Amino acid sequence: MTLRIAIVADIHHGAPSATKRGDAALGLMAEFALFTADAKPDLVLDLGDRISDIDRDTDLRLEREVADAFRAITAPVLHLNGNHDRDHLSVAENAEILGQVLDHQTLDLNGWRLALWRADSKIARGPDHHGFILREADLLWLARTAQAADRPMLVVSHVPVSGHAQTGNYYFERNPAASTYPMADRARAAIAQARQPVACLSGHVHWNTVTQVDGIPHLTQQSLTESFTTQGEPAAAWGLMELGETLRWQVFGRDPFQAVLTPAARRWTPPLPPFGEHAGLRPRKET
Repeated sequence: MTLRIAIVADIHHGAPSATKRGDAALGLMAEFALFTADAKPDLVLDLGDRISDIDRDTDLRLEREVADAFRAITAPVLHLNGNHDRDHLSVAENAEILGQVLDHQTLDLNGWRLALWRADSKIARGPDHHGFILREADLLWLARTAQAADRPMLVVSHVPVSGHAQTGNYYFERNPAASTYPMADRARAAIAQARQPVACLSGHVHWNTVTQVDGIPHLTQQSLTESFTTQGEPAAAWGLMELGETLRWQVFGRDPFQAVLTPAARRWTPPLPPFGEHAGLRPRKET
């Protein structure tokens, strides 16, 4: 039995901004709806950042326009909030527009458990802190969910926690702290407590990547409207993931990508401390 999931990330509906071609978002969403009609997924995942934020009134309008675009999709749709969805709007306002609760959620389908880790994605901007804030309650939910897993699990979030390098990324090469949570190492440790195969899926960083950490694959999917990898044209990226004995993931559009992985319950040997602190690796003193 296989679980089929269609995925769209970082729609960024709105005026063009830097390399984001938000002017193409609604047309591409119409194409994505046609794709889902043909692909017949069990569900659709929206990884967040549906809009490029401006102000509260504009953001409300933009979010409603994207919600209308999702109504053309007949498969069940599960949403996450991205940081742009939260700059001027509350979680409750997003939930009302989308017609679903946006709390943490688990869902068991076709032998897999989906863990929708909806840790807050609002970016704090102030003199004392600039960036994401990862709350203890969100880490505890993630740890308890991993500990309770009795089947393979896909952890879904807007912000990735792999800690993978951002070299070459238009937005994050010189702003790596904004690519993840400040306590991403604790999130990885929470996920690693699962005694079942686990994989993680995120958006936010606007490129297709696979990173393996402690035997756990972390995937990030390209934005629907990003253009820094596609010479100014929107990437028109959406994905199809099939979860069974293996994880098969294909991203379509102008920035195509595919991977076949076998998530395992085995974890890796813990990394060494710095060489100078490891007795077995210190150079011998000459006598």
